[in-house]
Amino acid sequence: MRIWTFDTTLRDGTQGATISFSVEDKLTIAQKLDELGIDYIEGGWPMSNPKDKEFFARARDVKFKHAKLTAFGATRFAKNPVEKDSNTLALLEAGTPAISIFGKTWDMHVTRVLGITLEQNLELISDSVAFLKSHGREVIYDAEHFFDGYIANPDYALKTLEAAAKSGADVLCLCDTNGGTITGKVAEIVAEIRKRFDGTIGIHTHNDSDLAVANSIAAIEQGATHVQGCMNGYGERCGNANLSSVIAILEAKLGHTTVGPEKLKSLTAVSHFIAELANLPLPQNQPFVGRAAFAHKGGVHVAAVMKTAASYEHMDPGVLGNRQQVLLSDLSGRGNVVYKLKEHGLEDKLDDAARRDLLDRIKHLEYEGYELEAAEGTFELLVRDALNPGKKFFEVISYETQSRKIDGRDSATSATVILRAGDEIHSAHATGDGPVNALDVCLRQCLSNVYPQIRDVRLTDYKVRVIDSGKGTAAKVRVLVEWSDHKRSWTTVGVSTNIIEASWKALVDAISLELMRLSDADDRIEKAVGGFCIGVENN
Repeated sequence: MRIWTFDTTLRDGTQGATISFSVEDKLTIAQKLDELGIDYIEGGWPMSNPKDKEFFARARDVKFKHAKLTAFGATRFAKNPVEKDSNTLALLEAGTPAISIFGKTWDMHVTRVLGITLEQNLELISDSVAFLKSHGREVIYDAEHFFDGYIANPDYALKTLEAAAKSGADVLCLCDTNGGTITGKVAEIVAEIRKRFDGTIGIHTHNDSDLAVANSIAAIEQGATHVQGCMNGYGERCGNANLSSVIAILEAKLGHTTVGPEKLKSLTAVSHFIAELANLPLPQNQPFVGRAAFAHKGGVHVAAVMKTAASYEHMDPGVLGNRQQVLLSDLSGRGNVVYKLKEHGLEDKLDDAARRDLLDRIKHLEYEGYELEAAEGTFELLVRDALNPGKKFFEVISYETQSRKIDGRDSATSATVILRAGDEIHSAHATGDGPVNALDVCLRQCLSNVYPQIRDVRLTDYKVRVIDSGKGTAAKVRVLVEWSDHKRSWTTVGVSTNIIEASWKALVDAISLELMRLSDADDRIEKAVGGFCIGVENN
């Protein structure tokens, strides 16, 4: 069955905490949703703010290949005739082929929030829908608080739908605006509405009871053929139905048609793209599209999926543009290591003893507090060390830092590093913006004459996590450092009760890895490592 998708990320989604899209962001997202095959893209409320008004003005120059851009607003104000209502006129001025308007369904909202009679509210609905239809627009009528209203006063809730339907509404969308309706009740009510009304019935759910996706699916199973939601579940309070999950379930689980199987392959990429513009890390465990949605960590699981993916995967991740992941940690079995080495033709380079040793090192580091899932650089160095035992480019003899602040002046930090490279001893003393920067400068000064290539490696991000906070200032810390050589980026990790030592370990690992890569240009190793690790801090 064909199910029409209605995305409200750019309107309802922006009402979520911490989400704010620029006009440029909204235009870019709209085009990306169009490419995905979304049927309706609700761009905003042109009457509510200058940003949305500008968005619709600029969107006139965008050629959408599939989607219908949709403006959002309310039924007319009670005091205004519809032809003079500024909100209604702004909807027409937006110039969109479709318009979504909401009206009151719950009698409590009519009398206590709007402060008008129940009959007056029916007139608002009828007038607004009929006026917009008379101007040739497709009208989606959002019955706000429909489920609460139906439960409180079913006769009046039905009258509001009748008012919209008789005035020509193309879609009657039932909204669980407070997000409190339980799935069984949603199914029961939608089934009753389906019996009473012909045409397209829609569903719009919120996630306040963590049931928005389930409620959307239940409504469709009872005859709704239009579904609204936000990509990644963005939205006010606890968010809207996660349209990424809804689409995946409808297409891959229930056999309905939404965006179609070819475009479905870009679902994961679009979800991540929008998360980047929202500046919100997409949860690793987000169903269907998260990086860990098809990730395996326990040794028993890995051993099984190596034989048949269906043993621990409910579907083929490639259908959604996602992929299987194998993670390394203290829960890993030897199969985790073998999995990627074999995939990239490296299994013959490590015998059983070397594989066992590599796994033991990984488990020991995880026990110490290292997080190799978030530090693919450190893990790659472990693999390269195992493949090239005894190969060292330099040896650290000593390092020290000193910070001083006198008479309220800016603090001064210096570092000294002594190391051996080849048969020579190298030392450096430098000042920096803090102890880590000073150590970084010293390390480069010591090595740059011997290995000039490391001049291109730069620290791009630095994060500190307290591992056992109960110990206060004596707690062990994990330092994650992201690096780049202008062609690629990677993360290394250090752990210690001394934040300087933890940082130093991450510094040394990053430089050691780059030198190892330069001396052994076997990109199969990097590809193998890349498949193991999910960047927890670098979504």
